Amino acid sequence: GLEHFDRIRDSGRLPVYTFWHDRIIGSAYYFRHRDIVVLTSQSYDSEYTSRCIQRLGFGVIRGSSTRGGVQALVGMIRMMREGYEMAFTVDGPKGPRYEAKPGPVLLAKKTGNPIAPFTVEFKKCWKLKSWDRLQIPKPFTKAVVMAIDPIDVPSELSEEQVEEKRLELQHALDELVERGKKWREDA
Repeated sequence: GLEHFDRIRDSGRLPVYTFWHDRIIGSAYYFRHRDIVVLTSQSYDSEYTSRCIQRLGFGVIRGSSTRGGVQALVGMIRMMREGYEMAFTVDGPKGPRYEAKPGPVLLAKKTGNPIAPFTVEFKKCWKLKSWDRLQIPKPFTKAVVMAIDPIDVPSELSEEQVEEKRLELQHALDELVERGKKWREDA
Protein backbone atom coordinates (compact mmCIF):
# COMPACT_ATOMS: atom_id res chain seq x y z
CA GLY A 1 0.00 0.00 0.00
CA LEU A 2 2.97 2.37 -0.13
CA GLU A 3 1.64 3.68 -3.44
CA HIS A 4 -0.86 5.66 -1.34
CA PHE A 5 1.95 7.97 -0.22
CA ASP A 6 2.99 8.61 -3.84
CA ARG A 7 -0.61 9.29 -4.89
CA ILE A 8 -0.94 11.89 -2.14
CA ARG A 9 2.20 13.68 -3.31
CA ASP A 10 1.23 13.34 -7.00
CA SER A 11 -2.05 15.14 -6.18
CA GLY A 12 -0.05 18.11 -4.89
CA ARG A 13 -0.80 17.40 -1.24
CA LEU A 14 1.32 16.17 1.66
CA PRO A 15 0.76 13.11 3.86
CA VAL A 16 -0.02 13.40 7.54
CA TYR A 17 1.60 10.10 8.57
CA THR A 18 0.04 8.32 11.54
CA PHE A 19 1.18 5.21 13.40
CA TRP A 20 1.14 3.61 16.85
CA HIS A 21 3.79 4.63 19.39
CA ASP A 22 5.08 1.07 19.89
CA ARG A 23 6.31 1.05 16.27
CA ILE A 24 8.38 4.23 16.55
CA ILE A 25 11.74 2.49 16.01
CA GLY A 26 10.79 0.81 12.74
CA SER A 27 8.94 3.91 11.54
CA ALA A 28 11.84 6.24 12.30
CA TYR A 29 14.26 3.94 10.50
CA TYR A 30 12.08 3.52 7.41
CA PHE A 31 11.25 7.23 7.03
CA ARG A 32 14.71 8.58 7.97
CA HIS A 33 16.25 11.50 6.05
CA ARG A 34 13.03 12.53 4.27
CA ASP A 35 12.54 15.94 5.93
CA ILE A 36 9.43 14.81 7.78
CA VAL A 37 8.49 16.83 10.86
CA VAL A 38 7.46 14.85 13.93
CA LEU A 39 5.37 15.91 16.89
CA THR A 40 7.21 15.07 20.10
CA SER A 41 6.30 15.65 23.72
CA GLN A 42 7.57 18.59 25.76
CA SER A 43 8.54 16.29 28.62
CA TYR A 44 12.08 16.02 29.94
CA ASP A 45 12.27 12.36 28.88
CA SER A 46 11.34 13.13 25.28
CA GLU A 47 14.45 15.30 24.91
CA TYR A 48 16.42 12.10 24.24
CA THR A 49 13.85 10.94 21.69
CA SER A 50 13.99 14.34 19.97
CA ARG A 51 17.76 14.18 19.67
CA CYS A 52 17.62 10.67 18.22
CA ILE A 53 15.00 11.46 15.62
CA GLN A 54 16.76 14.68 14.62
CA ARG A 55 19.91 12.64 13.95
CA LEU A 56 17.79 10.50 11.63
CA GLY A 57 16.87 13.61 9.63
CA PHE A 58 13.50 14.50 11.12
CA GLY A 59 12.33 17.93 12.11
CA VAL A 60 10.72 18.29 15.51
CA ILE A 61 7.77 20.27 16.83
CA ARG A 62 7.35 20.11 20.61
CA GLY A 63 3.92 19.62 22.14
CA SER A 64 1.41 16.90 22.90
CA SER A 65 -2.21 16.26 23.71
CA THR A 66 -1.45 17.05 27.35
CA ARG A 67 0.98 20.03 27.03
CA GLY A 68 1.48 22.63 24.32
CA GLY A 69 -0.92 20.99 21.89
CA VAL A 70 -2.42 24.16 20.43
CA GLN A 71 0.98 25.76 19.77
CA ALA A 72 2.22 22.50 18.25
CA LEU A 73 -0.80 22.30 15.94
CA VAL A 74 -0.25 25.89 14.80
CA GLY A 75 3.42 25.09 14.17
CA MET A 76 2.53 21.96 12.19
CA ILE A 77 0.04 23.90 10.05
CA ARG A 78 2.74 26.48 9.30
CA MET A 79 5.31 23.79 8.45
CA MET A 80 2.89 21.97 6.13
CA ARG A 81 2.22 25.24 4.32
CA GLU A 82 5.99 25.47 3.84
CA GLY A 83 5.96 22.02 2.22
CA TYR A 84 6.90 19.66 5.05
CA GLU A 85 5.23 16.30 5.64
CA MET A 86 4.10 15.61 9.23
CA ALA A 87 4.02 12.50 11.42
CA PHE A 88 2.15 11.56 14.60
CA THR A 89 2.32 8.69 17.01
CA VAL A 90 -1.39 8.90 17.57
CA ASP A 91 -1.51 7.18 20.97
CA GLY A 92 1.49 9.03 22.40
CA PRO A 93 2.99 10.43 24.49
CA LYS A 94 1.52 8.28 27.30
CA GLY A 95 -1.40 6.36 25.93
CA PRO A 96 -3.71 4.76 26.39
CA ARG A 97 -2.10 2.26 24.06
CA TYR A 98 -3.76 1.92 20.65
CA GLU A 99 -6.20 4.75 21.23
CA ALA A 100 -6.03 7.39 18.49
CA LYS A 101 -6.15 11.04 19.51
CA PRO A 102 -7.72 13.76 17.31
CA GLY A 103 -4.52 15.73 16.48
CA PRO A 104 -4.01 14.32 12.97
CA VAL A 105 -7.68 14.89 12.12
CA LEU A 106 -7.43 18.53 13.22
CA LEU A 107 -4.22 19.04 11.22
CA ALA A 108 -5.75 17.44 8.11
CA LYS A 109 -8.88 19.59 8.53
CA LYS A 110 -6.85 22.80 8.75
CA THR A 111 -4.42 22.00 5.89
CA GLY A 112 -6.47 19.97 3.40
CA ASN A 113 -3.84 17.23 3.48
CA PRO A 114 -4.95 13.61 3.96
CA ILE A 115 -4.10 11.34 6.87
CA ALA A 116 -1.80 8.48 5.82
CA PRO A 117 -2.08 5.58 8.31
CA PHE A 118 0.71 3.00 8.22
CA THR A 119 2.41 0.38 10.33
CA VAL A 120 5.78 -1.32 10.53
CA GLU A 121 5.67 -4.98 11.49
CA PHE A 122 8.70 -7.00 12.59
CA LYS A 123 8.82 -10.75 12.15
CA LYS A 124 10.66 -10.99 15.49
CA CYS A 125 11.03 -8.33 18.15
CA TRP A 126 11.35 -7.72 21.85
CA LYS A 127 8.50 -5.87 23.54
CA LEU A 128 9.36 -3.67 26.49
CA LYS A 129 7.22 -3.61 29.61
CA SER A 130 6.40 0.06 29.03
CA TRP A 131 2.91 1.55 28.60
CA ASP A 132 3.16 1.11 24.82
CA ARG A 133 5.04 -2.24 24.79
CA LEU A 134 7.68 -0.62 22.56
CA GLN A 135 8.88 -3.00 19.85
CA ILE A 136 12.62 -3.44 19.36
CA PRO A 137 13.53 -5.54 16.31
CA LYS A 138 15.71 -8.58 16.83
CA PRO A 139 18.91 -8.63 14.75
CA PHE A 140 18.45 -9.62 11.09
CA THR A 141 14.68 -9.95 11.40
CA LYS A 142 12.41 -9.26 8.45
CA ALA A 143 10.10 -6.26 8.52
CA VAL A 144 7.27 -4.95 6.39
CA VAL A 145 5.80 -1.46 6.03
CA MET A 146 2.07 -1.43 5.28
CA ALA A 147 -0.16 1.50 4.41
CA ILE A 148 -3.89 1.80 3.96
CA ASP A 149 -6.14 4.18 2.00
CA PRO A 150 -5.60 7.80 3.02
CA ILE A 151 -8.31 9.52 5.02
CA ASP A 152 -9.53 12.81 3.58
CA VAL A 153 -10.80 15.34 6.09
CA PRO A 154 -13.00 18.18 4.79
CA SER A 155 -12.32 21.63 6.26
CA GLU A 156 -15.91 22.24 7.37
CA LEU A 157 -16.29 19.38 9.86
CA SER A 158 -18.32 19.73 13.04
CA GLU A 159 -17.00 18.43 16.37
CA GLU A 160 -19.10 15.31 15.95
CA GLN A 161 -17.68 14.72 12.45
CA VAL A 162 -14.12 15.22 13.78
CA GLU A 163 -14.86 12.38 16.20
CA GLU A 164 -16.14 10.24 13.30
CA LYS A 165 -12.87 10.85 11.41
CA ARG A 166 -10.87 10.02 14.56
CA LEU A 167 -12.76 6.72 14.75
CA GLU A 168 -12.05 6.10 11.05
CA LEU A 169 -8.36 6.61 11.80
CA GLN A 170 -8.64 4.29 14.81
CA HIS A 171 -10.19 1.56 12.65
CA ALA A 172 -7.58 1.99 9.90
CA LEU A 173 -4.70 1.60 12.35
CA ASP A 174 -6.39 -1.35 14.06
CA GLU A 175 -6.80 -3.01 10.65
CA LEU A 176 -3.11 -2.47 9.90
CA VAL A 177 -2.16 -4.14 13.18
CA GLU A 178 -4.29 -7.14 12.22
CA ARG A 179 -2.73 -7.28 8.73
CA GLY A 180 0.70 -7.11 10.37
CA LYS A 181 -0.12 -10.02 12.67
CA LYS A 182 -1.31 -12.07 9.69
CA TRP A 183 1.89 -11.24 7.78
CA ARG A 184 4.02 -12.24 10.77
CA GLU A 185 2.20 -15.55 11.12
CA ASP A 186 2.35 -16.30 7.37
CA ALA A 187 5.90 -15.07 6.68
